[in-house]
Amino acid sequence: MARRALILIEGHPRGNGLRYVQAAKHLGLYPITLTADPAQYDYLAAEGIESIHVDTDNLDALAQQCSRLRATYDIAGITGALDTVYATVGKLCRHFDLPGPNPASIDQCLDKFTQRHLLAGGGLPIPAYRLAANAADVKSSAAEIGLPVILKPAEGSGSCGVRLCRNVDELTEHTRYLLSGKHIGRSPPRILVEEFAEGPYYCAHTMGDEVVGIESGDLSPPPYFVFHGTACPTLLTDDEQERIANVSLSCLQALGLGWGPACIEFRWTKRGPVVIEVNPRLGGTPSPQLIELAYGVDIITEHVKLVIGDEWDLRRKHSHNAAARFLVPDRDGTLDWINGDSQAVAVPGVAEVKLYFQPATRIVRKGDIGDWIGHITASSPTLAQTEAVLQRAVDLIDWSITSCPD
Repeated sequence: MARRALILIEGHPRGNGLRYVQAAKHLGLYPITLTADPAQYDYLAAEGIESIHVDTDNLDALAQQCSRLRATYDIAGITGALDTVYATVGKLCRHFDLPGPNPASIDQCLDKFTQRHLLAGGGLPIPAYRLAANAADVKSSAAEIGLPVILKPAEGSGSCGVRLCRNVDELTEHTRYLLSGKHIGRSPPRILVEEFAEGPYYCAHTMGDEVVGIESGDLSPPPYFVFHGTACPTLLTDDEQERIANVSLSCLQALGLGWGPACIEFRWTKRGPVVIEVNPRLGGTPSPQLIELAYGVDIITEHVKLVIGDEWDLRRKHSHNAAARFLVPDRDGTLDWINGDSQAVAVPGVAEVKLYFQPATRIVRKGDIGDWIGHITASSPTLAQTEAVLQRAVDLIDWSITSCPD
């Protein structure tokens, strides 16, 4: 009998990729990663995971490689953890008659202007928005909406290229940056100009048509939006959580989603929860880990079960308070050294300490998730205790960055 394999299209360098591999093994599957660059995922070699070099932007090449693998393995499922490949995953699943997301729904969701249009058509609460193709469009759109406004690319993730523009000078500066295409490597991009929805940040994590958990986030001061910490569960009232859950499920319906994982980001404003963005895939590291620490629900394993056609189980096993802190440098330069991780992970209550970079790495902050150099997660019976554990662990991590001359 052929060995059952799980095909992973690309991986995830900061945690979720390894967890998909571990989940596959736990379920008796043989994980195989198809990637354009195996070297970017250090866990592949460390775990002895088979990887195959293939152009993951080429659907035909991926289909041909999967067809070759079917001669040796019983392909139980195909999935991936990155925005950039998830629509392709859906197309491959349809080609091989395997369970998977709707690729058309994924594509239209990843186009943030189309997503906004569909959410507005569904009557969902969203910020006022305009699509701009040039500097004149940006200026007139900002005048219509009223400063301050958010400027962001109409595609992308991780807050890349997202900035709050509080005055005309900031608007002009960031417009010039976005039109240069430096943030995405090509020009000209399409730009979204949006009303600034001010208020606390929350994110609802869903699987199918169920809300698994709601996470709160602590962001850096404007003009950028870099997470410094997150926590699950939130301190919202039952009524507030129900409102977010109901809006989340309505978002999925409006966008034609509802198969597999998604995460919906909100700001709680004067008019209640306002949808900032719907991500049609699993939340990034360490959100899945926080949900598991808080509720005992391993949503990565449950996602893999769905991918291979097995029955999933989203029932909560316990109720703890979980939180994460991100390590964010205060300057650009060269990372000379970073240490203290072995002491931090030994603090009772700490679940994980992960450092992203080795010494001699060049650090260039851009106001997005690429600014993180590591994270720490912890859990305990109370949020106050969890925050105290995290602070003890953070205090044990130290690093040195030598500023480079201008």
